[in-house]
Parts: sequence; C-alpha cells; structure tokens
Amino acid sequence: MAHNSPKRHLITAALPYANGPIHIGHLAGAYLPADIHARYLRLQNKEVLFVSGSDEHGAAITLRAKKENKSPQEIVDFYHELNEAAFKEFGISFDIFHRTSSELHHQTASDFFKVLNEKGVFTKKTSEQFYDEEYKQFLADRYITGTCPKCAYEAAYGDQCEKCGSALSPLELINPISTLSKKSPVLRETTHWYLPMQQEEPWLKEWIEEGKLDGKIQHDPKTWRKQVIGQCKSWIDGGLHERAMTRDLNWGVKVPVENAEGKVLYVWLDAPIGYISATKQWCEDHAKNWEEYWKSEESEILHFIGKDNIVFHCIIFPIILKQHRGFNLPNNVPANEFLNLEGKKISTSRDWAVWLHEYNQDFKNQQDVLRYVLTSIAPETKDSEFTWSDFQARNNSELVAIYGNFVNRTLVLTHKYYEGIVPELDSNYAEKANIENQLQTLSESIKSKLDKLQYRDAQNDAIAIARLGNKFLAETEPWKLIKTNPEEVKSILNLSLQIAANACIALSPFLPDSSKRLADMLNLKAYTWSDLGNIELIKNGKGINEAEHLFSRIEDDIIEAQIQKLNSKMELKEEPVELSEIPEFKEFISFDDFMKLDIRVGEIKTAIPVKKSDKLLQLEVDLGNEVRTILSGIAKAYSPEELVGKQVQVLCNLPPRKMMGIESNGMILMAESRTGKLELMSPQQKTDSGSVIG
Repeated sequence: MAHNSPKRHLITAALPYANGPIHIGHLAGAYLPADIHARYLRLQNKEVLFVSGSDEHGAAITLRAKKENKSPQEIVDFYHELNEAAFKEFGISFDIFHRTSSELHHQTASDFFKVLNEKGVFTKKTSEQFYDEEYKQFLADRYITGTCPKCAYEAAYGDQCEKCGSALSPLELINPISTLSKKSPVLRETTHWYLPMQQEEPWLKEWIEEGKLDGKIQHDPKTWRKQVIGQCKSWIDGGLHERAMTRDLNWGVKVPVENAEGKVLYVWLDAPIGYISATKQWCEDHAKNWEEYWKSEESEILHFIGKDNIVFHCIIFPIILKQHRGFNLPNNVPANEFLNLEGKKISTSRDWAVWLHEYNQDFKNQQDVLRYVLTSIAPETKDSEFTWSDFQARNNSELVAIYGNFVNRTLVLTHKYYEGIVPELDSNYAEKANIENQLQTLSESIKSKLDKLQYRDAQNDAIAIARLGNKFLAETEPWKLIKTNPEEVKSILNLSLQIAANACIALSPFLPDSSKRLADMLNLKAYTWSDLGNIELIKNGKGINEAEHLFSRIEDDIIEAQIQKLNSKMELKEEPVELSEIPEFKEFISFDDFMKLDIRVGEIKTAIPVKKSDKLLQLEVDLGNEVRTILSGIAKAYSPEELVGKQVQVLCNLPPRKMMGIESNGMILMAESRTGKLELMSPQQKTDSGSVIG
C-alpha cells in the first residue's frame, strides 16, 4: 500500500490493440490524461515511470490477418510501429512503449500463470464450446457474432456487446454465427482453466467501496470517479462468475502446462501483465529493480483507461495480482467516458474517426491545439463530443486571441521599448497591481485540481493565467502610457513577462511544445512546479529572445476540408444501418435549471444549403417578435423545400455560435431514432410563432 506521499509513481496507459491506428477517442480516454499526469509529477521532481505498449494477442488480430491474407506478426508489427511513431510525434511522453509479442512478456505472462496454477487459483474444467466444422477449430469469443440477449443488437461479439457494453459469453448469443465460415457453429467439448471470481467478492467489495485491503486503508474511494465505483459495484452486486483464462487459439502466450497444445492465455489475463513486462524491460535497460514499482509500499500505481476496460482493471487484474501475492493493487483507476465525433459515436469499422497519424500529417507542429481541445472537452464524468468547428473556435478565440496574443504583445513591447532587456519592477506598483496574489490563487487551484485528476478544470485555470495577462495589458495600455509615464511601463511589462512565465509553467503538462518554445523566448532555462505563483521568475536586466507566434489561426477552408474528408470516408462504407442502444437518461437537474431554458415555437421561413457543407442548412426562423438565422445539421434528413412553413421547437437562449463563417442564433430541437434518423419536433396543431414551451 502506498503512503500518502509515495516515493515513486507508476503510471500505466491502456495497451492499444495492435490491429488498427490510434484515434482521438483513444487519446481523450487514456493517453492524454496519463501524459498530463506524468508531466505534472515530473515537474515536481517526483520519480515517475510511465508505461504502455501494444497489446498484440487475441482473436481480433488473427481475424484481421485472415482478412488481409497476412500473418498475425505482420499485422502487429505494422500497427505497433505506426502507433509508436504517432504517439512520439504527438508528444505522449512514455518512458517505454513495449509490446506483448516480446520474449520478455511471453516469459513474464507464462510465469505468472504458472504461479497462479500451482497455488490452485484456477479450476480446470471441460465444457462445450463453439467449433467451426469447416475451419476445423474451436472459436475464440471474437470469432462468434450473434444477437445480444440484452439489447438485441444483431452483431454482438461472443465476449462483449459493443452497443450496450454488456459482457457476454458465446453461449448467451442468440443465433450465433462463425465469423470464419459465416455458418452456425456446433458445440464440442474442450478443456480450459477458469478464474472463479465469485470467491473473491467479499474482499473486492470492501476494497472498491471502502478502500480497505487486508484490513488496511489502501485508497480513498471518494477520489475514484463515480462511474468506476458504480460499474464495479454493479458487477459485484450482480454476482461474479467464473471466467475462462485460456482460449483455443494459436496466436498468443502458450498455456505453460502439459497437454495444452493449441491453447493460449486469455488476452485479458495476458494484456495487463504487459504493464509488468514493460516495467521489467525499462528497469533492465536502466539498471533498476522492477519490484520497487509493483511491490514496494512506497509506490503508487495509477491505471488510465476508457470506461469499457473498467471491469478488467478493477476486478480481474486485481484478483490475479492479489492471488499471486506480493503485488500492489492500483491506488486509482481514472477511467474516462467516451468521446463522440460530430454527433455520432466514433466507429473504426466505418472510418468515422480522426486518426492520430493523419492529424499529425494534416496539422504539422500543431499537436498542442488538439491536446488543448481534447482536454477542454475531456469526457471525465460523462460522454463528450469533438467537432471540427469547436476545434477551430477554441484555437482561434482562446489559444490565438488570448494566450498567443498576450505573449506576443508582451515580448514585442519589451523589445520595442527596452531592446529585449527585462525592465525593473517597482515593488510598490507590484503590490498595488495585486498580480502575485492572483497568480498564487490560480496556481493553488490548478494544483488542487491536478491532484484530484480533474484535468479539464485544471487546464481551464491554467489558461486563466493568460486571460489575466491579457486583461492586465488591456487595462494598463502601456503603448499609450509610454508617452506620459514611462517608469510605470517598466513595471507593467515586467509583470506581464512574469505572468507569461507563469503561464508557461502552468500549461507545460497540457501544452508541452508551446511551453518549451515560450520558455526559449523568455530565456527561462529551468523551472519546477514550485516556481508557479512567483513574480520574480524573469530577472531584471536579463535579455529575452525575439517573439514568435505560439499559435496560428485556422481558417475555414482547413476545417471544411477535414469535415469533407470525414464525410467522404463515411459514405464509402457500405454497411447496413445499425440500431443504436437507447441512450441512458442524463443526470437530474434542478427545476430552476429547467426554467432557464427558453424554448419556443418558431416557423421556418426560408431554408438554403450552406456552401461546402453537406450537412448544414441555413434557416430563417420566425419567433414572433424577431426572425433569426439558425444553422441546423439536418440537410441529409430534410430538403430545404420541405422545411419551409414547418413549425419547430427552438432553444432560443444559447449564445451565438459561428459555423462555416455564418453566425447561428439558436438550436432547432430534433429527435434521433435508433437508426440515426433525425425527426423535427413540431406541435400537433399550428400555433402562434414565439409561443413558449415549458
């Protein structure tokens, strides 16, 4: 168990599956928050080991290999190299990005299984499992699809329904089909090693709900995210069951016992051990002892994952760690919810995704923009949505207009008035300006939120330092004051440089590239997190370098090209329409919150397509006392002609939003069916425009 102030920190980010590239949902879910946390701890000079690597086993990889007529090794080699390079270019600061196909991992996982087996942890059982007679092989869970018994989705896998998220066994599927032969499989006897999870329920329940392990406090459940605790409690309260820890497959870590030919370790036993083998490899390369990270009471372990991996990291992996004995359990598992894209779920099969390696190519040296946007909308407690228009707006109105503008003006004026030499700060002026107190308040808030793993709010406080600087310059107007009170201008620009240095430090876990460039401009050679809040970071009389733009505006044509690219890829996919699950109800709101919504009946007077967009229509909507321009993404559901004259429900008190160069003043309310079709919400009988709904 880790102390309150652990000596070392082991950070793991979910092993990406090496059968496809990384997309922004993966980034927002696990890798970006893990990287922010690692960088934050390193700035405090903490001992940090940040590990991940490719998950290279399992049925999905062999399926892709069959489809592409390649070997599984060829598939994993390609995607391991692609993803490793994309992560590196994006600035994810892994200490090691390992692979589960390595010899060290195979040995580590094999030894782990042997220890558990020798301790009698597993039960060996013969049962009936699905067998493909045409291909003459038992079918791994992912080789079987059928109708989900929970939500009736017709393409559920044998281990999980990707629509409703339910964990399944192949025998639960309705009308199972082999993905190999496309025929109904038959049941045949086979032998496997099972983990009887139901025997672990008492201690698991106490560990999850109370943070206690073997009678000692191991973590504070209040610091864990509600959805993590909630999902674990749901599993435990519903009753855990035994789960097979081996599979009939030729690709993976061989089961290390006699008479187990053609059997490998279950990928969810194999993959988490990848964190251990990655640690071993790094320690071997750096002459360290790997056990200090996994077994010492002075170490802390954090697993950064998406919500679909909660059960494996909070139930299955902890069980096998505890049963092995001597291993630490995670101190926190900050699992994020899902990120959606332009109003739809990200879908790798339909190519409805923004791929990391493509972003790196299309937006050279603009990694910090995506980092900033994804952290701003981080799905920490509920699903969130990425849109290209929001990406553009946040870059142009926040990074460029606030942060970049403040830094540029400060450095340009320092060079203009003082030839790039830091002017002297009058202590009386500094006290009157009250900048130091404001910086210290913000720095304490940022630290508090980062310690609570609240990265979205922490970044918001960090960018508030740049807002403070912008406001300070706008109010003091040194370009005017230089003529009447040049002495005061010295203090203004000195303080502005100190604010810029503070922004550099505060934003360095979030925006490492721009922080490094700003530090170079300011000649800020070395800094730590403890320097935050200080107004003597840049010394009087010190020279600073020429200003360079930290960020650049992103124009409409760049965004329109990305939207077109996304839509054109989607249109190429000829897949049947899928039924989505019915969304869960949202959290309760107060009656007062509901009363804030101004929803009215409006009549559409005109409707025209928006140029260079196949989704947006520009509507002129009569709201009784005014006619508003509203953009609505319904061009694929309705033609402009059939909309004119229709009455609709309009949310009127949304702030204006610019899209495709047009300002939209409101939102048309729609219903989305389970097939994704949009339907207007219209009154049954015609009523007065402007009528209030509520």
